[in-house]
Amino acid sequence: MNIAPAKIPFLEAETEIRPGCPAILGVPYDKTASFRKGTRNGPDAIREVSAAAIETYSPIQDKDLEDIVYADIGNLDVDNEDTPESVVEALKLAVDKIYEKEALPIILGGEHSISPGAIQAAFQRHPDLVVVQFDAHADLRESYEGTRNSHACAMRRTLDFLPSERLLQVGIRSGTKEEYQELKKSGRCLPADAVILGERLASDDLSSRPIYITFDIDLFDPSEVPGTGTPEAGGIRWDDFESLRKPLEGRNIVGLDIVELSPELDPTGISSALAAKMLREWLLTVSLPSFTRIGTSA
Repeated sequence: MNIAPAKIPFLEAETEIRPGCPAILGVPYDKTASFRKGTRNGPDAIREVSAAAIETYSPIQDKDLEDIVYADIGNLDVDNEDTPESVVEALKLAVDKIYEKEALPIILGGEHSISPGAIQAAFQRHPDLVVVQFDAHADLRESYEGTRNSHACAMRRTLDFLPSERLLQVGIRSGTKEEYQELKKSGRCLPADAVILGERLASDDLSSRPIYITFDIDLFDPSEVPGTGTPEAGGIRWDDFESLRKPLEGRNIVGLDIVELSPELDPTGISSALAAKMLREWLLTVSLPSFTRIGTSA
């Protein structure tokens, strides 16, 4: 599939990939959304609100997007009538092309069903990959509503190729009885606690491995992010997010996605603004400090 340029790139993004830089790619798709749809509009909503409401500077990190190079290459050209299997495969190929250009993929959904495609591309490049899932839902269904590639199956499809001990599921607060039994048995489930996450990432079996982050925005409490298709009470606040992000600073992050923003469900625009601010924080977390707008990659 082709990639269509973004009407409005995210903040100060360039439109061409340069080696060493993060590369944003949207996937406007929500065919398997099982409660409220609208995540197909997530990627462009994040871009649009960034132009009006988000600063490039992060006071928490004391870093500025104006000082780094990153690209926004647009949206994967998908149709909402496409099968989830075809979208997953198309994203896998697109992410692999980003890796071929020695860049770091930052994927904007769209629903969570897309993530296994990006994760598999990362896994093929990094066989020792660790995946950190931030999410309200376990997403461990074998199938849901007639498809094995539903957004409710995203981590089950990831576990088709990723060893179980290399998946960390952070902040899960909703799932079936069977999903919770699996989580308890596997030891994969962690509370949304920065100290516990940091200790787990620092353990001998995970400390040196590359990391892919998949972030479902419904990890946030619905009072913070009402614009998501399957809201769950009891989620995190913005300060909690900043705490959870901190253990990932300085780690070898090789890919990241932000999924399940459904902007039309929040006419205030607050959900989109939070997602854009979060994208800024992640971009500043994963960017190489030696690769600036006036320099070259190390």
